Amino acid sequence: MVRTIAVAILATGTMSLPAVAAEQYWVARDAVSKQCEIVPKKPDGTLVVDLGKKQYASEGEARKAMEAMADCKKK
Repeated sequence: MVRTIAVAILATGTMSLPAVAAEQYWVARDAVSKQCEIVPKKPDGTLVVDLGKKQYASEGEARKAMEAMADCKKK
């Protein structure tokens, strides 16, 4: 009984890890429109260019970084 519960807890914990690790954001700029945006996957460098070369754990952190970047300032 205890072994069954331990295996169930371990399986649940292991399956939830990818969902937690998937929360990553990058600040990028569209190559055509030159608009900055926050994207949930690493930019490919062709259509969307990675500006900060850094990933952020939350969208709020990425937004603060985007506002501080010179390439993203409103002109």
